[in-house]
Amino acid sequence: MAVASPLLDLPLMGADRDRVEVALLDAVRTRDAYLTEIASHLIVAGGKRLRPVMTIAAAQVGSSLPVTDSVISGGIACELVHLGSLYHDDVMDESATRRGVETVNAKWGNLQAILAGDFLLARASEIAASLGNEVAGLLARTIGQLCEGQIEELRHTYDPARSVPSYLSSIDGKTASLYSTSARIGALVAGHGDAEVAALTAYGTAYGMVFQIVDDILDVIATDDELGKPAGHDMEEGVYTLPVLLTLSRGDGAADELASMLGRPLAADERDRALTIVRSGDGVASAIESARSYVKLAQDECNRLAECAATDALRAAPSALLDGVIR
Repeated sequence: MAVASPLLDLPLMGADRDRVEVALLDAVRTRDAYLTEIASHLIVAGGKRLRPVMTIAAAQVGSSLPVTDSVISGGIACELVHLGSLYHDDVMDESATRRGVETVNAKWGNLQAILAGDFLLARASEIAASLGNEVAGLLARTIGQLCEGQIEELRHTYDPARSVPSYLSSIDGKTASLYSTSARIGALVAGHGDAEVAALTAYGTAYGMVFQIVDDILDVIATDDELGKPAGHDMEEGVYTLPVLLTLSRGDGAADELASMLGRPLAADERDRALTIVRSGDGVASAIESARSYVKLAQDECNRLAECAATDALRAAPSALLDGVIR
């Protein structure tokens, strides 16, 4: 389900997103037409580019001027890391489609997808290095955090006893860290002061936490048509997210029934029953409250920033995400 972001409505954002698209394609163009085609596959498929949008919005705090090419480059580095991680994720998940097109692994094979993902990460690192040692080191640490978050998730696959702290640690690494870095790079490259850099970094983390919790809630409450894939896919694949974990923690008969089905792959009828249990309990509502606490953290960080159109959009963006699951 697509949720509109107030960040996309910022003045000049349309033109800046056009700059992002051009720079993305330029970044993956090589002497090898075959590699260029594979590396640009998901770029051509489209996307909201929320990570470079975050970089641009952070840079625009306190300014009404167009962002510099260096800010665009910082956003591109973050988007390339995101795309590289998607190539690798699709191999691990054996996914057949993404963004309405065949995945790279489905179209060209796993080996090509892994190498193309590595190429995207390498290009991101090269671009970050052009922006200075601090940005280069930051992006390298973030790639490590993505791996740590994914490993934390993988080691608890099919684990009904997975704890909420484990879940939060995982999404902090695999999702929120890159949003945090996107905002921080925008602040650093724009030359913001230390206080603004710290506030925008913390904001990016909180936004990323809301983003992933909302995505995980949608996986259990949205319809197949809304999602473009079967609802409950994460649960079916043994990834037990916050609404599921909070349902299990109730300790009542429904929680016991759900626990008895988990810990192994689910048949279609079992998945449907598991979804019914999660949807009928208070696990979803509790997950929404958890997301709401991160919305508050993000808004608190915005209160430390100069009042301007960018700050207003940043303040509204996490709430807009949450509105997508409040029915």
